[in-house]
Amino acid sequence: MKIKNVMIVVAACMIVGFGTHLKGWISSIGDIPKDSLLESMNSSPSIKGEAALLLDLDSGKVIYAKNDNKRLFPASTTKILTALLAVQYGNLNDQIIVGKEINLKTAEESSAFLYEGQVLTLRELLAGLMLPSGNDAARTIAIYIAKKQMGNPQVSEKKALDYFVAMMNKKAKEVGASDSNFMNPHGLHDPNHYSTAHDLGIIARTAMENLDFKEVVSSKIYSDKVITFQNRNKLLDSRSPFYFEGANGIKTGFTDEAGYCLVSSAERNGKKLIAVVLKSTEQSVWNDSITLLANGFTAEYVKK
Repeated sequence: MKIKNVMIVVAACMIVGFGTHLKGWISSIGDIPKDSLLESMNSSPSIKGEAALLLDLDSGKVIYAKNDNKRLFPASTTKILTALLAVQYGNLNDQIIVGKEINLKTAEESSAFLYEGQVLTLRELLAGLMLPSGNDAARTIAIYIAKKQMGNPQVSEKKALDYFVAMMNKKAKEVGASDSNFMNPHGLHDPNHYSTAHDLGIIARTAMENLDFKEVVSSKIYSDKVITFQNRNKLLDSRSPFYFEGANGIKTGFTDEAGYCLVSSAERNGKKLIAVVLKSTEQSVWNDSITLLANGFTAEYVKK
């Protein structure tokens, strides 16, 4: 009988303790506004990247932000701006000869494996720029656009590249990316080459409004009679563990200084989102991006 009474007392204590714990848990959840659940990730380890942004492509509304105005190295996400200028000022069917700029290649940089004297269309070069992330394609495109705008096909490679970089910085300011500075068309490290998650989101949003740009970055593979390129964006690959249904872009990036970066986009049921993750890890850059996009599609959120 005594044992039975003791058991009843213990059970009662457990129920009271659990009830107190449950009340506190409910209270803590109640402290988070229903429309701010994603914002709570600002103070949680859910997003590993040092900076992140999620925005609505159509409205430009910021849905989530983490250190979005912090200056960081953008690595090859730089090429979004290079491609934007290419589709704005170039002709996709123009035949372009790969020149001596091919000799500017550095060891172990990402490459589309171009060679001097090779003749490719701007469309093919854009695929080489955005899918395998070819720095060689970035230089060739930059020089082609610069010479075209300068009206001087004889200008040196260095002057053409300098002119193109000036075009990049002018365009960035025009679209509202005012806290960025670009030193080259490919994103290799330079201490004065930087951007922010906010600025990259704005640049990407502008670029995705161009159908030619969107067609290139949404391609898992680009192949014709001349070349074949595979996209590095794992969100597009249905065989990848990081495949995300509805993903349609945009650009990966990595340098030792920048870490792993990704500007991604997706569309579901007419809703279009852009996510930016900077300075993450090799695995987390994909998980971060998927977390942002998935939450963005589940409900509407309001930035604090």
